[in-house]
Amino acid sequence: MRMNDRANGTGQLSAAAVRLLTHLAARGASARQLAEMPDDINLFVERRGVTLGAGRLPIAAAGMLVAHDLAIWEGTGPRRTLAITSAGVAHVRRRDAEPEERFLSQHINTAEKSLEVEGVRRKVRVDEGESPLAWLRARRDRNGRPFVDAVCFEAGERLRADLTFAQLLPKVTMRWTAGPAGQGGQGPAAATDAMIAARQRARRALQAVGSDFAGLLMDVCGFLKGLETIERERGWPPRSGKVILQLALRRLAEAYGLSAEAEGKAEASGIRWWHAPIDRMEA
Repeated sequence: MRMNDRANGTGQLSAAAVRLLTHLAARGASARQLAEMPDDINLFVERRGVTLGAGRLPIAAAGMLVAHDLAIWEGTGPRRTLAITSAGVAHVRRRDAEPEERFLSQHINTAEKSLEVEGVRRKVRVDEGESPLAWLRARRDRNGRPFVDAVCFEAGERLRADLTFAQLLPKVTMRWTAGPAGQGGQGPAAATDAMIAARQRARRALQAVGSDFAGLLMDVCGFLKGLETIERERGWPPRSGKVILQLALRRLAEAYGLSAEAEGKAEASGIRWWHAPIDRMEA
């Protein structure tokens, strides 16, 4: 039994309870006790707006989850519904995570992303809650536009991926997984070559944006510093960091050769508009 299981009393779940908990954690899944079947709990899943039966389990499995605070009954009477608790979600995350991620997976908001690097798509699991770019991407200005558009966000994510894959940063909550089969060796030599290539890409990109922007991009994309911290450290006026970061990210997007065409005419014209301020700042 693992330490966390002993602490939470969840180390001895029956197979039926484990299956029920896994079901409750799935999107669109539910479980109900029906009056005509008091000894069972019935499983349901929603697919395209239609609720379908997904089997049934002994009611004792539900009682075990409730006893361990992994699930809770909602409603009363013969048609009550079983819902997973936050402790239940954390238990499923811990169980499904890789060994080195079991603790982190309970406390961070992770997501698996796919980035294309030198023509090869690689999967990376990141903590979205720790990224200043993700925070800015989710927020909008007075006109309803995100503070960081899709092209700039992709550029920042690509730099982050290169810096991490090149092992130029302290260990963070990002894990690279093997790419699709048939795309070259996955041994130490291939990993070393990939690290060298990532280091070269990052160095070229940072050289292209210039030393002033490079430092800012390293702070935001590499060391994940918030803009308020950067403004305070550099003595910048409040809220000026967003403007300067936009300039830096647009120059970074150009360095990576990212096209603005996918953003449509409005955002493409926005990128051209920023060229003049970039040149004036460097002058």
